[in-house]
Amino acid sequence: MPVDAGQGVTAVLADAPVVDVTRLRVAIARLSRRLRKHELAGLTPTQLAALSTVERTGPLRLGDLAAAERIAPSTLTRLVSALEEQGYVERNAVPGDARAWMLAVTERGHEVLEQIRQENTLLLADSLLTLSAGQLSALAAALPALEQLADATPQLPDAEPATVGGAGQAD
Repeated sequence: MPVDAGQGVTAVLADAPVVDVTRLRVAIARLSRRLRKHELAGLTPTQLAALSTVERTGPLRLGDLAAAERIAPSTLTRLVSALEEQGYVERNAVPGDARAWMLAVTERGHEVLEQIRQENTLLLADSLLTLSAGQLSALAAALPALEQLADATPQLPDAEPATVGGAGQAD
């Protein structure tokens, strides 16, 4: 159960170590920002997320992409147009539905995503070189839990005060 410990929110379960949720959120956000800071392909984080979603799910209707990325249709139109202009995606008509379009990643889009993944893997590998053997062991042991958190279905926060982030720390 999340508990507000004054400085931040902690996760408290019986017979388990206390996790400073605020600290974990900030560390993940900072690492995520660092991995997104690349100039490759001229993609914004939103464009990269949308392109990755289409690659992961396969051809996707525009409305389904808007829902998956939680973006407004007008934003989606601009985003898809930019990805199309750069040659990363293509729109295809949906047979039997004159108003619907499917979005698919092009070969160039697949290549760019692979380059970005390789660049981020190298950046992260270089960062790991700064950790001690004990820190690397702790990180290796935490990987299954981090993967489970990453794969969990997000729940919309209730307006309960106990689930609100801690004081003074932003993403």
